[in-house]
Amino acid sequence: QVQLVESGGGLVQPGGSLRLSCAASGSIFSVYAMGWYRQVPGKQRELAATITGGGTTNYADSVKGRFTISRDNAKNTVSLQMNSLKPEDTAVYYCNARIRTYDTGMGDYWGQGTQVTVSS
Repeated sequence: QVQLVESGGGLVQPGGSLRLSCAASGSIFSVYAMGWYRQVPGKQRELAATITGGGTTNYADSVKGRFTISRDNAKNTVSLQMNSLKPEDTAVYYCNARIRTYDTGMGDYWGQGTQVTVSS
């Protein structure tokens, strides 16, 4: 019923920038909080940034000042602008959204993940 499709991952040099985008589609009544999470092999998935429907943002300390999350409520999209990238930012990044659907009610949905690799 709901799909989150991510794009924008890839290989970037340390100090470089990358922009991730995620679009939600399906039987959507309303999209509430959205966010980006990341996971490296052998570690738990961790929050990178979230944004409420009203635009209030929250960032992990490790990305604060370097990453910017934004959303377009009309398009049901969320983006993550990543600047001053470090090798430790290397991870699979997952889009997340809390969505109320017309049929199944409220739920959390995840994208398929997109690989971000920061390396020379």
